[in-house]
Amino acid sequence: QVQLVESGGGLVQPGGSLRLSCQASGSIFRTYVMGWYRQTPGQQRELVASMTSDGGINYADSVKGRCTISGDNAKKTVYLHMSSLKPEDTAVYYCNIYQFGRLYWGQGTQVTVSS
Repeated sequence: QVQLVESGGGLVQPGGSLRLSCQASGSIFRTYVMGWYRQTPGQQRELVASMTSDGGINYADSVKGRCTISGDNAKKTVYLHMSSLKPEDTAVYYCNIYQFGRLYWGQGTQVTVSS
């Protein structure tokens, strides 16, 4: 069983930056994929960025150049650093981990970009 807890969301002005954290607990194996997704009301959850255990990284086109996903294996934490934030980045951000056929989600953290 894996538990994920996101933090770091909040209200930020357009052009600002935030760093989201996702703390994992439980059994994290050597092979996994971790990702950040976001969702707005009435919309499907969409991928923001993902990272594999062997270092592969993928970003959504909408955030390329503005987001960086990184991880700290010792702390079992994955981060999403976002900069040059836009109002359209407003959403609930979720992290997930996929390993050995099972997918786990965190509870989400709200990011609001507004002046």
